[in-house]
Amino acid sequence: MRIADLARAVPVLLALLAGPALAGEAPPEAQGFSPERLARIAPVMKEEIAKGTMPGAVTLIARNGKVVHFEAHGFLDAAKTKPMPKDAVFRGFSMTKPVVAVAALALIEQGRMSLRDPISNWWPEFKEMKVFTEVRDERGRTSRVAVPARRPILVWDLFRHTSGLTYSGSAPFPELKEAYEKADVESVNADLSNEEFIKRLAAIPLAYEPGTRWEYGLSTDVLGLLVEKVAGKRLDIHLDETIFRPLGMKDTSFQAKPEQLSRLADALDADPQKAGLWKAARIEEDPGKRYLRGGAGAVITAEDYLRFAQMVLNGGQLDGVRIISRESVEFMLSNHIQGLEGSPFPTTGPGYGFGLGWGVRLDEGGAYAPGSKGDAMWAGAGGTSFTVDPKEKIVGIILTAAPNTRLHTRFLFKNLIYGALVE
Repeated sequence: MRIADLARAVPVLLALLAGPALAGEAPPEAQGFSPERLARIAPVMKEEIAKGTMPGAVTLIARNGKVVHFEAHGFLDAAKTKPMPKDAVFRGFSMTKPVVAVAALALIEQGRMSLRDPISNWWPEFKEMKVFTEVRDERGRTSRVAVPARRPILVWDLFRHTSGLTYSGSAPFPELKEAYEKADVESVNADLSNEEFIKRLAAIPLAYEPGTRWEYGLSTDVLGLLVEKVAGKRLDIHLDETIFRPLGMKDTSFQAKPEQLSRLADALDADPQKAGLWKAARIEEDPGKRYLRGGAGAVITAEDYLRFAQMVLNGGQLDGVRIISRESVEFMLSNHIQGLEGSPFPTTGPGYGFGLGWGVRLDEGGAYAPGSKGDAMWAGAGGTSFTVDPKEKIVGIILTAAPNTRLHTRFLFKNLIYGALVE
């Protein structure tokens, strides 16, 4: 090979080794965004960082598969000594949930399970669940007793958080909170195996009758373990083989690899939620020692999550790789909690129902920020959030390490996105 040919070949080889690139960038005005209005984002982020809202952020907006905004702001570390890079790695927490939902839907498409299957088909421990019910004695005093549930937990309930399972931190009454904390089912202080997690969780009475109320909790963790059982592989391996690698999500996994630690975003030490959440995340440890949390376990980057979100916005495929069908995407992003009690507020703000793993907007109005009927979003407790708008063909992502201010930054950024959309 001549030197000139080699010189031309090297950039191509490097690009191939680096993996898929970010979706093509485009002039904002060509995609209906005002450059001047997008330029508002950087000073707003700078002001929030100066106020101590967060140490830094990565923000990304794409429309029609073209990136119109991708910036890093502020600092990566709590001491504010390292500039935030665009490829910063964040604790994804509940932004893991939509990924697991897609993986589970793919198995349903293959006929390997269905939404109406009782989960006791795989775990007999869930066959005779009890549910807490309030009773009143002759003096009018109330207490809660566990009675048999009227119907089984279905796979559908795991997707839409209507199983009656909850989190210890958001348990709706003291008896339930105590039961969750005693069992340590969230594996914060112990390495629980899949089997031990299921055994402990199934022994706790449900917060509500299955199928009657939206109650945020460990449903997606159980769904992730169901994916493991049906697929016959550990969750991280199955997701890597069927979603992460096919989509080119090279930085997404259930463990921050040694080479990623220098890019791992940290929260301010003054953040009152940092210690508890960072301890619960355990993203620097070998995930094989315990059950993998399909509801909270992944580490992510903005570029990787764009590829996942764009796949969904494209109707289940990206760059010629199909993950699920268009019909499954539309079904997933439809409201599945009509007529039930509860809603995904405050995660989504008002005006949202819930699909299969995602908050789904019910109308143009009645919300904290602009958007379209049918737009879908979710967020992570560490300060990350994203939105996909099928009508406007928009993906918006903000990643921060700021758990205590996550609701503020979530809606602030969404207002900035739609405030810059002019066509």
